[in-house]
Order: sequence, then C-alpha cells, then structure tokens
Amino acid sequence: MNLFRQLMEKPWLTDEGAVVEIRSGRTFALPREKLGLRLFLAVVMVIFSLMVAAYIERKVFSDWHSVPLPWILWLNTVILVLSSLAMHRAWSHARRGEMGGVRSWLSAGGFFAIAFLVGQLLAWRELVATGHYAAVDPSNAFFYMLTAVHGVHLIGGLVAWGRTIAKVRRGYGVVLVRMSVELCTIYWHFLLLIWLVLFVLMLLT
Repeated sequence: MNLFRQLMEKPWLTDEGAVVEIRSGRTFALPREKLGLRLFLAVVMVIFSLMVAAYIERKVFSDWHSVPLPWILWLNTVILVLSSLAMHRAWSHARRGEMGGVRSWLSAGGFFAIAFLVGQLLAWRELVATGHYAAVDPSNAFFYMLTAVHGVHLIGGLVAWGRTIAKVRRGYGVVLVRMSVELCTIYWHFLLLIWLVLFVLMLLT
C-alpha cells in the first residue's frame, strides 16, 4: 500500500518549496518586456547577418564597383553616436529618479535619431544626383538596401521613443517610465552597433 502511494504521488504538487521557488520569480527573473526585446533583437541580428553575408559573397564578382560613399555618412555616424549617448544619459537619470534629466536627454536622443535619418536621405540624394541608382550596379543596390533596412528599424524605435516621451510629458511616475527608457536605450545601442558594422564594411569594400 505504501509503495502504491509513493508511485501515485506528484512531487511537483507536494513539494511546496519547489512551487514557491518557481512562483517567486527567481527561476524566470527576466521581465517579459526585456525577454521580448531580446528575442526581437536576435531576429534582427539574423536578418542583418544574412544581408552582410550576401554582401560579402556578391562583391567578389567582376561587375561589382564600390559605391563612392558620401561624406555626410561620417557626420551621420557621429550623430547616431550622440543619439545613443543621449539615450544612455536618459536611462541613467531614470535609474536615479530624476525625471527632469530623463525628459531632456530623451528628447535629445530622439532629435539626433531624426537628424540621422534626414542625413541618410541626403546621402541617398547625393548618390542619385551623381547617377548612382540602385539598378546601375549591385553595390549601389546593396547600399540602398542596407541603409533602408537600418533606417526602418530606427523608425520603429522612434515609435517606441514617442510613446515613452509621451508618458514623461504626461507626468507618469519614474517607476512607470524607467522600463521604457531602458528598452529604448538598449535598442539604440544595438542599432548603433549594427550601423558601425555596416559602415565599416562599406568603407573596407
């Protein structure tokens, strides 16, 4: 009879300590928002990795002629670095509960990000003015594709940034804003890293 009871026991129900351990959140301590962002960044990383691999493989063909990179790309790179630094400063102020600093640096981060996008459009305009259309050369097509995909992801980040800045201006408490600012900052750093890789790749080729 005792043997039958032992076989019928459900240790995952009777072991109170194990249940408490799981329900207490110590096993899965990562918030859903951060987990979702990490999964999204992993997907984006795969997408850009595939495009970079295709870029490297395609440039070995004889019809490849390197794109003359517009000088404004250097300025755009500096602007994106400033945007990422501003977002990091906003995150630092959010962790200290200083909403004034969050508002100022968050606004600066968004402003620099928009300036970066405008600069990218000016780079496109300069290339088009000199006859470097996407259909003229494979390197041109890759340049437009890589910068466009990166820009689209930055626009998506600006949507999240807009929602966050709206919370700040409506007077939401720092507890409700801190997570949004942190996620935006992580995303900005990620896009900066992606852009640096793409820019160096285009410079080297």
